[in-house]
Parts: sequence; C-alpha cells; structure tokens
Amino acid sequence: MRLRILSAGAAQGVVSALAAQHGFELEAQFGAVGAMQEKLEAGAACDLIVLTRRQIDVLLARGRFAAAADLGRVRTGVAVRAGDPQPAIGDRAALRAALLAAEEIFHPDAVRATAGIHFAKVLAALGIAAAVAARLRPHPNGASAMRSLAASGAARAIGCTQITEIRNTPGAALIGPLPEEFELATTYSAALSAPGDGARRFFDLLTGNASAALRSAAGFEF
Repeated sequence: MRLRILSAGAAQGVVSALAAQHGFELEAQFGAVGAMQEKLEAGAACDLIVLTRRQIDVLLARGRFAAAADLGRVRTGVAVRAGDPQPAIGDRAALRAALLAAEEIFHPDAVRATAGIHFAKVLAALGIAAAVAARLRPHPNGASAMRSLAASGAARAIGCTQITEIRNTPGAALIGPLPEEFELATTYSAALSAPGDGARRFFDLLTGNASAALRSAAGFEF
C-alpha cells in the first residue's frame, strides 16, 4: 500500500518506522510545518498530513480533512554532538552561557519551523541575538539542522530543535529540554483525507495505542 504523506519533521521518525514495520510504502515529504502547509495549499495531494494541532484544527474547520487525532506533544530541546561535553542549560544563565560559548549554533527555519520561530524568540529574550548572529547556522528544518550539527567540525557546536528530531538523528545527543522559563511543548496531530482502508489503517496505527510506546520512545509525551 502506497501512501502520500505531508508531515512535520517532528514526526518523521515515527512515521517512517511505522511504515517499515507494517509494510506501507510512503510517498512522503517531511519538513517545517509552515513548508508542509504551503505545499498543501499549493495543491500537493496527500492521504494524511501531520501538523500542529492548531493548524489541523483550521484545516478541519475549512472542511479539508474528515478526521483527525493527536500523536502527542513534543518539547523543544538542546543538543550537542554525540560524545561532546554537555553544557548546563537548566536555567536562563546556564543556557545563555552555553550559547555564548558555542562556535556554531544549529537551528531550523525561524520563519516556517515551530522550533526555529521559538528559538529566535529565546535568543532575543536572552539578549544575545546580535552577539551570536554570525555563529547561527539556520536550516530548512530541524532534521537537516541536526544532521549538520552531527557533522560539524567546530570545537563547540550546539543546536536547538524538537526533541523528536534530535533523537532521530545519529550523531546528535540530547542535553535536555529548554529551561522551564523558555519551554515550548507543541502538540502534533494527524488528519486523514483519503477514505481508503489503507490510509485509515495507517492513521489508526499512527495515532492509536499500537504506536504509543514507539511515540514515547521518540520523544512524544501524552
């Protein structure tokens, strides 16, 4: 069964793993939620879409999709390369110091990606946006940002994106979520457009109890 999917990068690991486990072939695009919504609005066909709950609610209200359900919420976290020392990030002062000490700072798009938009606000709130501007390494989405972090040759590299994207990237190591003061927890939902049995089955797998353990291990919280 081949499914056409547009999905937030935060759900890529879970979507791909479920498809492999249950024999689905995917024609899938993953990326920043803004980019996925733009593709949908431009006419991209999909049997299932994964976006933030807020975006899905708007699509349901417009009659674009017939059914929706939550996958869970994902917090935004901070990462370093696997094996690198992990700086303290537990409060405002520690996070500020860690970012100022970094030679490269990797993050997703600050216009179309949930975590990227939020990270830009964090830098502004810390008062260091100008100080670290030359060291920022923006990417179209969190997955590509984390792959570049993992491959970075800088002595001190750090990154920020959704925890699921960090955990799904070999060579990247999660330090932890942003400090409580700056915490962002985003609920992601799936919406079903195709009435076929295969699409409904995958939708039920993705949002139901059958994948709860997989989603939890990936970084989704319920």
